[in-house]
Amino acid sequence: MFPSAVAMGVAGVLCYATNLGASMITICALALYLSLGGSQTLWLIYRTLPRDVKGLYRYLRLLKRIHHAKRNNLSVPKIFQEVVRKNRNKVAFYFEDETWTFQQVDELSNKVGNYFAAKGVKHGDPVALFMENCVEYVCIWLGLTKIGAIPALINYNLRFDSLKHCINVAACKAVICGANIQAALAEARESDDLSNLPVYVFGTGENELILKDAVNMDVGIKESPSTTPPQIDSVNFSDKMVFIYTSGTTGMPKAAVIKHSRAYFAGEGMSTFIGLAPSDILYGPLPLYHTAGGILGLGHSLFTGGATVLKRKFSVSQFWSDCVKYRCTVAQYIGEICRYLLNTPEKPEDKRHNIRLMFGNGLRPNIWKDFQSRFSIPRISEFYGSTEGNANIINMDGKPGAVGFVSVLFPSVYPVALIKVDEDTREVVRDANGMCILCKPGEPGEFIGKIVKDDPVRDFHGYADDSATKKKIVRDVFKKGDYAFLSGDILMMDEEGYLYFKDRTGDTFRWKGENVSTNEVEAVISKVAGHADVVVYGVEVPGAEGRAGMAAILDGEVSLNLEELYAGVMRALASYARPYFVRIAKELEMTGTYKLKKIAIQKEGFNPNVIKDKIYFLDAKKKEYVPLTIDLYDKIVSGEVRF
Repeated sequence: MFPSAVAMGVAGVLCYATNLGASMITICALALYLSLGGSQTLWLIYRTLPRDVKGLYRYLRLLKRIHHAKRNNLSVPKIFQEVVRKNRNKVAFYFEDETWTFQQVDELSNKVGNYFAAKGVKHGDPVALFMENCVEYVCIWLGLTKIGAIPALINYNLRFDSLKHCINVAACKAVICGANIQAALAEARESDDLSNLPVYVFGTGENELILKDAVNMDVGIKESPSTTPPQIDSVNFSDKMVFIYTSGTTGMPKAAVIKHSRAYFAGEGMSTFIGLAPSDILYGPLPLYHTAGGILGLGHSLFTGGATVLKRKFSVSQFWSDCVKYRCTVAQYIGEICRYLLNTPEKPEDKRHNIRLMFGNGLRPNIWKDFQSRFSIPRISEFYGSTEGNANIINMDGKPGAVGFVSVLFPSVYPVALIKVDEDTREVVRDANGMCILCKPGEPGEFIGKIVKDDPVRDFHGYADDSATKKKIVRDVFKKGDYAFLSGDILMMDEEGYLYFKDRTGDTFRWKGENVSTNEVEAVISKVAGHADVVVYGVEVPGAEGRAGMAAILDGEVSLNLEELYAGVMRALASYARPYFVRIAKELEMTGTYKLKKIAIQKEGFNPNVIKDKIYFLDAKKKEYVPLTIDLYDKIVSGEVRF
């Protein structure tokens, strides 16, 4: 009844305005009703038009700012200079007991830029930044960008081969290392390819350096001039700003290129779409080497002019007390954080805070409402996106479980979509004409974003490794000859355009808030196991966010040395990448092109009641892999054993 009334009303107004009779009103109403797709389309207009209009308004505001920055060739440090001019004595960052004003951040970053310019670092030079969270971390990468250098933000948990790879793949000309993690870099520098690379150590004060031939940069920074480096004028909106590493199908972490244009779009875009204001105080406990903390979180200070609380490392026990202490109004999360917080005993701080909004990614639908209710969070904005990708969406209105939306009425405004992929091979499925097949509502598919060259919003800037870039591009999606970015993730859309995360495409999984590359872990385990065939995948553990790592190792003679395996994964892999479950497989199935299949064994999980092969569990207390008995399995499933 409602859609018909709308159609009659609209047609009536049109006919009245044109002096047409009653018969024409009926004809116009019917034509309008049919042209709109009948009652279903009118229902969608009623349900989604207010959301779409709000989203379009904010998107146009963002595009206006982006094009202003492009037109005036404003790099991120230039944009920050304008923010500093307006907020010189306002607090930019809180860190432990420290308070940093915008002026202090600007001056220290100027010192950093001038110091490294004097050391010969030039426009376009990549410089590895290997430090834990602190305000100086922000000042160092910001200072490097002021002279056109490209900081490569390396995960401080990495060791040995992974750490060496990250430094080499970005072709870094120097390394800046935090004083407290010198030992990790010293081990990686034992190889010839890094031994001659200049190393600068921050945070030692006057203490002795552990790293051989390293430079203590603390004194030099203090003596460096605090004036703006003149090189800032040659830094462009379209220049590379930082490398941020992302795990993917090539095995080792890939150095994703983040240009000034993309960083501004991401940081300013997040603030615009979720409604952050300069008066907001953001609680940001995430690592700064990731996009979520290092671009989206910092964007609140760098672009909006608000204050951000930084943490050296996330602490579940201090989360809400920190929010109270610093009078935070907005907080960031990843899905793991929400689960950790929900599992803590209730305390007064749970609802004593002033948080009006939380935003992040990875919050599971099954705990969304419980989390929101227990901690009295008025709105949660879940977003989806990748470090390097151009397909980013956000849930503005707090729809439980949704990671964002696309307009079903005006899909071309923001050209992203879901395309069909083969469930087993994860290859793109095409129609008889060679075109990608778009998914219908309710059908899972890989999320993609149309690439428009040189567009600050739609372009895909790729990785430092060109071969890795090519693997993330698909052709012939919306029309013949076009290009799109492959996200590597499986999502599903409902009839109203809300999108829900389902899974990764098989070569990566997420655990402890980090992306784990299965190929990287497979390479490490295969080497330890005498180059045996290995398949690594993530398995769901009840009550845990993400997927725990599991390795199936081909060992028909059951001769694997578990002690050596334990020592090998502990030495070579970051804590989040170590497989918790090991399956000693008598056989592993291969494809016709000699690739190991993993979908079938992944579906079997780690249940010893179902799997006939021997399974082992990484016992952190015993520091060894122990047999996964049915009793131990039951304790893991019930939550009695946590990891």
